[in-house]
Amino acid sequence: MKSSFRDLRIVDNFYQTSAFFPMPTILISTLSESGQTSLGSYSLCFPYYVAGKEYYAMLLESRNSSNTAQNILRSGTCALNFIEDSRANFKEAVRLGFPGETCQEKMSACRFTLEEGQAGGEVQRPLVVKEAYQVFECTWQSDLENAQDESARIGQLEGVEPPYRSFNGITSRYGAHFILKIDKILMKERFYNAIIGGVSAKTFPRVPVDYGYRDNTHFWYTRFRRPLSERIPAGKSAELSSVIYAAERMDPNIKFTDEACQLLVRVPRVFLRAALQGCVDWARANGVTVIDESHMAIIRDKRSKEK
Repeated sequence: MKSSFRDLRIVDNFYQTSAFFPMPTILISTLSESGQTSLGSYSLCFPYYVAGKEYYAMLLESRNSSNTAQNILRSGTCALNFIEDSRANFKEAVRLGFPGETCQEKMSACRFTLEEGQAGGEVQRPLVVKEAYQVFECTWQSDLENAQDESARIGQLEGVEPPYRSFNGITSRYGAHFILKIDKILMKERFYNAIIGGVSAKTFPRVPVDYGYRDNTHFWYTRFRRPLSERIPAGKSAELSSVIYAAERMDPNIKFTDEACQLLVRVPRVFLRAALQGCVDWARANGVTVIDESHMAIIRDKRSKEK
């Protein structure tokens, strides 16, 4: 049977030139050599370590000669600022993403407001964008693949000679990858309340999606529209994943085993948070940090007696 597709040649920057690839719109703040906060626009920034490790991380792909890459190589810190959709915001993001300007030239007319973050620590950190709906304050994990040695190649802006790293640090003549440990996730109160209390269509931030530099004259992006939801198909696995998702967000110091979560799959969604909160309250009162099946039996007996 004849294919309904055409074979499109894969070329450099294939995600922009050979595909329609939706991406986030992020302003990355870093520290320049003088200590000034610099903003650069990026889209190639995605979740990397999402579970099962001692920390969570993002992956950033960048030109190794960019101000952002040079600053991360030098200071090891950055903040990922997620901005909301507006034509003014996107126009400024396009301006901040244009290569070739110094930090001082770029930031002299910046329309965004900068403020202190919350990660703290002994190292100096860049300011964050006040207008962002969420911010990830991050530290570059330079120990991975011994990338801390890249400091010797800072300032090589016309292309870096090999050897190259495989996944962290300078990865090609013009490219770099950074695995960024998430130190803090900062959220504006309205959206914080939505995540904690339950998300609805009207509580989503106005998230823009861009498609990169496609035709040598324009960046393209799509305006935010009211999000739509689709109910997860009925079934134990889908229901269990929803319980696990909710349980992981109750208390960072108290965990639930999958077996414990399985015992809550029949709880109506409207009552799930209250049921989980009751379990967390019991765990705090009894010095339990991991709630398992045996603990759930105790909690169930306690509730039965109270009733």
